[in-house]
Amino acid sequence: MLKKSERRYALVALLEQNPFATDEQLAEQFGVSVATIRLDRSALHIPEVRERIRRMASDRQDDLRSLDEQDLVGRLIKLELNRYAESELTIQPAHVFRRTNIVRGHVLFSQINSLAIALMDADIAVTAKTELRFARPVHLGETVRARVDVIGEHGDIVRCRAVSHVHGEIAVQGVIWVHKDPSNLGAQFMDEGDAE
Repeated sequence: MLKKSERRYALVALLEQNPFATDEQLAEQFGVSVATIRLDRSALHIPEVRERIRRMASDRQDDLRSLDEQDLVGRLIKLELNRYAESELTIQPAHVFRRTNIVRGHVLFSQINSLAIALMDADIAVTAKTELRFARPVHLGETVRARVDVIGEHGDIVRCRAVSHVHGEIAVQGVIWVHKDPSNLGAQFMDEGDAE
């Protein structure tokens, strides 16, 4: 068991890596009570998880344009319009198949898809095409961190790389194309984002 000073140092380091860790998760990690973690946080002037989430959300550099935040699947962590966006989603019972506790594929797709739409500096954006590979099953209680980066643009078609991780392992990866002007989507979108 770590001494108090060592535990507090380790607590700060752990929360820098995972600011969304709950007191219960931290208590389990360090083998101490939740009350001890709360005392440590208080002594170190570290706010509870909800306040840490609120502060991180307010540190985002840009605001959403193409959708409302409530339409985003997962919690938005970082957003730079037309560059990249990140979100986290903790898998709940409603997200999984009851028999296996494995997440339904459309939930992981929805996290990436809504993040790609959120990334667009446009009033309206829609998904044009996706090529995603599911690399590992995701289970109830796990937290999925997704990142979408713009890697190319041709007219109103934006090509993005998408990756989701769980515990540092890739869960989903691939490419998603987003159309910033859906009024002429059918006429303009071609394979690999080339336009006529």
